[in-house]
Amino acid sequence: MLESIINFLTGTGIWKMFFTATGEGQGIFDLADAGWAFNTSCWQQLVMFAIVGVLVYLAIVKKFEPLLLLPIAIGMFLTNLPGAGLYHLEFFIAEEINYGQILHDGGFLDLLYLGVKLGIYPCLIFIGIGAMTDFSPLISNPKSLLIGAGAQLGVFVAFALALLVGFAPNVAAAIGIIGGADGPTAIQVTKTLAPEKLGAIAIAAYSYMALIPMIQPPFMRLLTTKKERLIKMKELRKVTLKEKILFPLIVTAVVGLIVPDALVLIGCLMFGNLLNVCGVTDRLSKTAQNELMNIVTIFLGISVGATASAANFLKLDTLLIIGCGLAAFCVSTCGGLLTAKLMNRLAGGNAINPLIGSAGVSAVPMAARVSQIEGAKYDPTNFLLMHAMGPNVAGVIGSAVAAGVFLSWFA
Repeated sequence: MLESIINFLTGTGIWKMFFTATGEGQGIFDLADAGWAFNTSCWQQLVMFAIVGVLVYLAIVKKFEPLLLLPIAIGMFLTNLPGAGLYHLEFFIAEEINYGQILHDGGFLDLLYLGVKLGIYPCLIFIGIGAMTDFSPLISNPKSLLIGAGAQLGVFVAFALALLVGFAPNVAAAIGIIGGADGPTAIQVTKTLAPEKLGAIAIAAYSYMALIPMIQPPFMRLLTTKKERLIKMKELRKVTLKEKILFPLIVTAVVGLIVPDALVLIGCLMFGNLLNVCGVTDRLSKTAQNELMNIVTIFLGISVGATASAANFLKLDTLLIIGCGLAAFCVSTCGGLLTAKLMNRLAGGNAINPLIGSAGVSAVPMAARVSQIEGAKYDPTNFLLMHAMGPNVAGVIGSAVAAGVFLSWFA
């Protein structure tokens, strides 16, 4: 009876958090004799639980990207509870991945993570984003592509910065994509180039996306004048149905011919948009926008959170990734603002409100909303949202192309 009780107690997660097996022991009441020693790394689990608490607070109380941060937080919570064996990082970073072993011995989160490792979830998310996004502002004002391209500056600056602080080129490329402010793209690149860093990179990417309303406004005010913020842009021309249908097909073909490694993301994005605009697939479009998007978001978030185990996450590398990611995000914001500012100067000073430049970082549609909010502070009658959607969509395309470039270089 006593042995059964001891076996039960030593099998609990609480015991495994604070004690670790050292070998076969014969004693009962003496830890060393019984083959147990105090686990000096138990503080790591406690720190991870604190981080989970912060993410849950941001998601529920502050409402910062709750649809993403809450599943990520729960994934982190589950993977750091000792003894459950829900996720095994070693299965996915082996030189030769044994999928048979994963299916036979893997835990629940291992099975869900296959959707990340095989690149399924990011592509399905892009179908949903395409179905939810109106490309008309970009079609109406194709010059917005330049702003979206300018906002990718942070991607390459962060890539160079990560190289300088000692990361390998493949890891530096994955870190750089944080600057695109596009979570699915960051995941797609990282799961291929640096799977062991997926937790830190994905959490940094989604956290900065959630904090856009806090990060971007200071740079928007710093890099623009009051006169520029008051600029009212001309109403966008009406886009025809034919243009809406041809645009996704043309973009898919052009990107596929120039950067084939970006085709999977761009193709899914444009397919989703085509479902929305063609007028004959309303049921599929609504499914992509709602049921598909919601289901995949749950699976993606909890799978990504599962990669943030204490042993893998609490490293100096994680702090460096978070720092490089913040630098990437800030530089991307500035790159978009300065590109829009330059375009406004070249156009005579009264054509483009530079505030829409910050929307080029790709986080749809939050970045565009921030442009609208900042513009309305100086003139409540100035409606920049639709104008900002052009650079916003261009940023999505730009970040996917940048991802394709990195994959072609290092994959």
